[in-house]
Amino acid sequence: MAARLTLLALLCPMLASCGQSEPEPAPSPTPTVATPRTLVGANLDLSTLGARIEGPQGDEVETVLSADNRQVGTLVSYVACPAGLESCNPAELPADTTYTYVHRITLAESGAAETTEVPETATEAPPTLFRTTRKATGFNQAIGFSTDEAADALGDPDAISIVNDNGALIWRVVRGTGWQPGKTVTLWWQSTTPPQGPARAFAFEIDGAQIEASGPFPPEDKPVERATQR
Repeated sequence: MAARLTLLALLCPMLASCGQSEPEPAPSPTPTVATPRTLVGANLDLSTLGARIEGPQGDEVETVLSADNRQVGTLVSYVACPAGLESCNPAELPADTTYTYVHRITLAESGAAETTEVPETATEAPPTLFRTTRKATGFNQAIGFSTDEAADALGDPDAISIVNDNGALIWRVVRGTGWQPGKTVTLWWQSTTPPQGPARAFAFEIDGAQIEASGPFPPEDKPVERATQR
């Protein structure tokens, strides 16, 4: 009996636990995920806009919005300098110049979704929205839409909510009676970075269809260069 106790005493330090449970590992830190932030949209005041930037396609870019072999609408975009400037050449302007990106969406006469208020028990209708598909470089938190056009096209001057989703900008129709055929709504935002040129950096969603679109857009942020450690 004594020999058995001696053998157990020798083996005990070699075991992972001598009749006791191992301590639980420390929890791994959970990375913080940026949540979408609601932005306060301002009405579009055309009097604050000056000359437009002349790009390879002129002073505005037009894109046909189509889905399932039918035209849903059109998107016309341009970038303007502040009021008082008769020409808008970023190469000749100060680095802190603010550029206003303007997007006019017109729904086709026969491609509109005439949605009405949906009962709570019914299936939620697909959202109608316009968004940037990547981070809006240089965005200075100034953003909005034409409230008069929203009232005319959507039935409510406050029909649109705006969200910053990790740098991407989203205008979503949340109120009103639906986008009326042939009607236009103008959206805008500002950046301290001029456009690099037309880019497929936008999307329009309606009736469950997701449509890519091109328009003037600032270049992506350059990666931070780090010195090589020796």
